[in-house]
Amino acid sequence: MAIKTVIFDIGNVLTDFSWQRHFKQLGFEGEVYERVADATVRSPIWGEFDRGRPDDEILAAFLERDPGMEEQIRLMFRDIGPTLSPCEYAIPWIMDLKKRGYRTLILSNLSSKTVHECHRCLKFMNYVDGGILSYMEGVIKPEREIYDRLIERYFINPAEAVFIDDTRKNIDMAMELGLRGIVFENYEQAHAELEQMLSQEDG
Repeated sequence: MAIKTVIFDIGNVLTDFSWQRHFKQLGFEGEVYERVADATVRSPIWGEFDRGRPDDEILAAFLERDPGMEEQIRLMFRDIGPTLSPCEYAIPWIMDLKKRGYRTLILSNLSSKTVHECHRCLKFMNYVDGGILSYMEGVIKPEREIYDRLIERYFINPAEAVFIDDTRKNIDMAMELGLRGIVFENYEQAHAELEQMLSQEDG
C-alpha cells in the first residue's frame, strides 16, 4: 500500500535536544555533572515529565534522590528551555510533504514544561495535521496504548504510514503494529530513507 501519512517524533528529529548541552551551559562538570544527571535525566523520574506529572512533584522527587545537589538541581530544573533548539529543516520538510499530498502528524514524548518554555522551537506544530503529545495522554512511548490512540484518533491504516523517531524501541513498537519505521540519525539520512520509501510506493 502507498504511504499516506508521515508521523514525526519531536525531540532529536524536529528539534535539537541535548540535556548535555544544557548542563554544560550551567557549568556542571565532573562529579556535579554526574550526580545531577543521576538524580534527574538518568532516573526513571525523568519520564514522568512526559506523563504530565506535576512539575513540583517531579522536582521534589529529584531533590529526594540527591539532597546534596539541591542548588544545582533547582538550577537545572528552572529553565529546561535551552535543551531544545529549532531545526531549520523542520518546517520546509513538513511543508514539502504536505504539498505532495501526504498527511503529517506528531507522536512525541514531550513534557508540558518543555512545551511551555520552547514555543520558539515548536512553530512547526502550526503546519502539521495533528498528533499526540504524551503529557496530554498520561501514556508514553514505547507503550502500545499511545500508538493505538494515534491510529484510532486519526483513522490511520498502519500499512499506509511511516514513523520517524530517534529511538529504536519506539520504532520497534510502531513496526509491531504494522507501521513502517525510520530510525532518525540525522536529517540527511532520514530524509533519504523516507524519499526512497515514497518513491518505491509511487513506482
